[in-house]
Amino acid sequence: MLWALRHLHALGATRPRIDSAMVDRALQRHHEWQVSFGGTEFASYLIGDTALLLLAYDLEPTEARADRIEELIRGNMHHPARELMWGAPGTLLAALFLARHTHDPRWPELFRGTARALASELRWSHEHACHYWTQDLHGQRGTFLGAVHGFVGAAAAIVRGHDLLAKDDWSEWKRCIETTVARTAAVEGEGANWRAHLLEGSGTPAAMRMQFCHGAPGFVICLAALPDRALDRLLLAGGEAIWQAGPLTKGANLCHGTGGNGYAFLKLFRRSGDVRWLTRARAFAMHGIEQCERDAARFGQMHASLWTGDLGFAIYLWNCVVAGDDFPSLDVFFAPR
Repeated sequence: MLWALRHLHALGATRPRIDSAMVDRALQRHHEWQVSFGGTEFASYLIGDTALLLLAYDLEPTEARADRIEELIRGNMHHPARELMWGAPGTLLAALFLARHTHDPRWPELFRGTARALASELRWSHEHACHYWTQDLHGQRGTFLGAVHGFVGAAAAIVRGHDLLAKDDWSEWKRCIETTVARTAAVEGEGANWRAHLLEGSGTPAAMRMQFCHGAPGFVICLAALPDRALDRLLLAGGEAIWQAGPLTKGANLCHGTGGNGYAFLKLFRRSGDVRWLTRARAFAMHGIEQCERDAARFGQMHASLWTGDLGFAIYLWNCVVAGDDFPSLDVFFAPR
């Protein structure tokens, strides 16, 4: 919520200002909450200290904050989750944002070190002839493929920072990502989608989903920054499947709602230049506005969350107005100056 308000203010979309003292108080309360039940996931990008520290550093950069972020990133390199929310792919993003934002050489090196750690933990599926990771989550082991909990979320961070890698390392990653994405796609007619996990019996049902966290929207959003066109046919087919499925019934939010799916259209508009994708994104936006108003009337209040509430959807609306495609906290973190 604090990050979303800061971001919207920096864009000129809202008036509220966020200062570092507010973030420090939130960080302290969050830390106390983790400790209260024996939590240890302080490095988690989406539910730990890392993102709050990044926000505090953006507002008031100090060496102490930078050192603590470095400590969290280093300590998270071999986290068994291997996904965006808790694992190394999330802290890989933190290193990337700092590498882009500062001239401190430790951040590119941390990015490369984390990428090497992730590469060393890849597994090979003889059945599917592609690489994958396992994710140890809540005592269960999975082989997720999607954006929040799986392979393509990690791929997104690698793709966005590919220029920080050695040429040979990026070539290996490129081959790995393209192979796994192509081998796991389910193509039917003009559409394509991806199941939640690679291997049967890995902790979740095999049913298809159509949302950012699992399914085509996450694949399109995470891979739209690829520097070559090898997967464009599949990405466009993913976009067609999202459009044919229509707006989700789970609300307007980013993680599993209409706004998150609509971001795939914004990505395809930016990548292809075809205005129909922007038109589709704006159609989803109008439907999402109705969903927000309906849910606010039903529950007596709006939902302030970035990923699962109305603030994330507000950022999506802004991007629909300006024809942008920056997905919050995945493509952009530090406020535009």
